[in-house]
Amino acid sequence: MKIIAAFFRLVRWPNLVFIIITQLLFYYCVYTPLLALLPSSNTRNSYFLLIFASVFIAAAGYIINDYFDIQIDAINKPHKMVVNKIIKRRWAIVWHLLLSTVGIVFSFFISYKIKVWPIFIVNIFCVIALWFYSTHFKKQLLIGNLLVAALTAWVVLVVYLFAGADIFSLKAFEISNEHINVRRLFKFTLLYTGFAFVTTLIREVIKDLEDMEGDRKYECKTMPIVWGVPASKVFVAVWIVVSIAALLGILLYAWQSGWWFVALYIMFLIVIPFTFMLRKLVKANTVNDYHFLSNLTKIIMLAGILSMLILKYSA
Repeated sequence: MKIIAAFFRLVRWPNLVFIIITQLLFYYCVYTPLLALLPSSNTRNSYFLLIFASVFIAAAGYIINDYFDIQIDAINKPHKMVVNKIIKRRWAIVWHLLLSTVGIVFSFFISYKIKVWPIFIVNIFCVIALWFYSTHFKKQLLIGNLLVAALTAWVVLVVYLFAGADIFSLKAFEISNEHINVRRLFKFTLLYTGFAFVTTLIREVIKDLEDMEGDRKYECKTMPIVWGVPASKVFVAVWIVVSIAALLGILLYAWQSGWWFVALYIMFLIVIPFTFMLRKLVKANTVNDYHFLSNLTKIIMLAGILSMLILKYSA
């Protein structure tokens, strides 16, 4: 039981649940109510394989990250270490390879069945990118942060591609002239991918602030180490302000459209927490402060994900 519990900690099971919830809600609360571009007989069964592919690839990424971060984690979070403490390194690499392979195989099967090959191609890129993130990019200025943010946004975008709305095809825009829901689906996709990207970028920089001690000892070139803490906090603050401004615009549109519950949800569960987060960021100066901000970002991300439910039943 100890090894099983350690394995679930290793693959960050709460984050995997985030992925599952995000993809299920986007499919059933955003895509399905708006438009069904592909026959349900082809998509419904395959869609669960798509979720499994996303989860396995993400889990493999978390494993390989811990595999290469043993020394840094021994300083930053020794109480949370699993690799080489409970699970041996050779088993960690075996699990990484196994989960990555299964994720790619599922991706190939899905792409072959629905003829949307970007899913297979990008998922291969995700596996490769997660490996190089762990070995190189994580220690570099901003590159690793942007990569993780992009991979998080892909969790939403891959559902859009799976649904059959090809953003590279002019046909989708031709259809949108006759079926307004195609255009709305595209807008909602941009909204949620953008939200996923920005909130993840914010959290990644905050995590760098939290992990400065271990990162500095092993000569990582993260933003707080290269630019300094004040500049990093300004970077995060700017993105929080941009997020608040964008959300207020969406809130105003929702209110004018009569979607009052959506507007209230955005205000009280996303905008106000973001504002509180901005205030706490200014005063933050300890590891515990940054850890609190990191967890608060997770809560805001969850609120954003669950807004899909509100959208379905209110809009």
